[in-house]
Amino acid sequence: MHELFDHTADLGLRATAPTVNELFAEMGRALLASMVEDPSSVRAEVSERIEIAGADREYLLFDWLKELLLRFETERVLFAEFDVTVSATGLSAVARGEPHDESRHALAHEVKAITYHELKVVERDGGWLAEAIVDI
Repeated sequence: MHELFDHTADLGLRATAPTVNELFAEMGRALLASMVEDPSSVRAEVSERIEIAGADREYLLFDWLKELLLRFETERVLFAEFDVTVSATGLSAVARGEPHDESRHALAHEVKAITYHELKVVERDGGWLAEAIVDI
């Protein structure tokens, strides 16, 4: 499950999941929900592999979201489905989505950047919680 929350001139992303792998996938979906009015309109037509090195889960989350945003900015691809594996040395993922189609993907917010502000990845209540603030 994920939700968006207002944060001054920014937007907060929050997700919970039973595992850290599912948490990172859910945060990918939360980022998509912050960018497009109807995330369900994005089809899984292309897939891309993403590899990120790092041991700190919070910095790994930052780099993960930053990479998804960068691919949208440079390739205009929106990602909707994710298979993510987080290990002690980094993240390996397959992200599936499609190129942005203005006729089907109305943009909700222009996400300019992922921030380090209040970045959080914690284990709690037998599951995981993540929060990130995006600059809009």
